[in-house]
Amino acid sequence: MSIVKLNNNGVKNATAFGSAVTSLGSMTFIKKLTASSSSTLSFVDGASSVVLDNTYKEYIFTFNNIHPATDNTALSFQANASGGSGYNETITSTFFVASHSEDGGGGDLTYRTSEDQAQGTAFQQLVYGVGNGNDECASGYLHLFNPSSTTFVKHFISRFQVNHKSDISYDMYSAGYFNTTSAIDEIQFKMSSGNIDAGDICLYGIA
Repeated sequence: MSIVKLNNNGVKNATAFGSAVTSLGSMTFIKKLTASSSSTLSFVDGASSVVLDNTYKEYIFTFNNIHPATDNTALSFQANASGGSGYNETITSTFFVASHSEDGGGGDLTYRTSEDQAQGTAFQQLVYGVGNGNDECASGYLHLFNPSSTTFVKHFISRFQVNHKSDISYDMYSAGYFNTTSAIDEIQFKMSSGNIDAGDICLYGIA
């Protein structure tokens, strides 16, 4: 095992990082979906080369330049348990946001009760207030932990940077769990109104 010694000057032996990093596991690309005036984007295990099963204990979705067709809308997601339908699993979640506007106003951190759920079955918001101007969009990531477990609930964590419709930078955080011990094998994303005009969502597995 390589050991890295730290001192006041930083890392003494940077080459020792090699074996340590590889032992942390790897990020494997699975599938990319590209929006084009899409009402929904869905990742379904076993369909169109999607893997969302016990192959990995953690999955990451990345979102690049998600641009809505409708101004001032929200990107949200839900899941289906194995054999289920309707994208209406029970969720308990939290949501908070940091903001700062282009004119220097704002600069606050706020908990958002309107975006959380307490045993709700609605689509969980990841971002809200996204503008549909030509240069406006949202980007971020969503972690989903051990969705194939039949013992534990299914945790998720997300973070997004949003170009709000009112020219505000929003740093948005959500987290929670699907309150089911059934395996989850389908995830769907959609806007709260209108279509996803453009943008990519990529799915990765963490070994």
